[in-house]
Amino acid sequence: MPTIEVGRVCVKVNGRETGQKCIIVDVIDKNFVLVTGPQKISGVRRRRTNVKHLEPTEDSIDIKKGASDEDVAKAIGKGKKAEAFKEAVLPKQVLVPS
Repeated sequence: MPTIEVGRVCVKVNGRETGQKCIIVDVIDKNFVLVTGPQKISGVRRRRTNVKHLEPTEDSIDIKKGASDEDVAKAIGKGKKAEAFKEAVLPKQVLVPS
């Protein structure tokens, strides 16, 4: 299982941005992280999020801790993953059946 770390691509499973992909920019503590979309690319605003509301994926990008939205957008553009970020993931595809 992927870990919660800076640069990890995640999918939000709760809240108004459910199904949108985001990137972990900073780990605040064991329960909260700072994520961004950035909003121009995936529609996710930079905000503090509970780790229980995120589903980490296998993908990650190379960014430094506390990177700005512009730095994250450049890193996504280098990896040619910008188009994949714009597509929402349906909650049924995210949640693992029990």
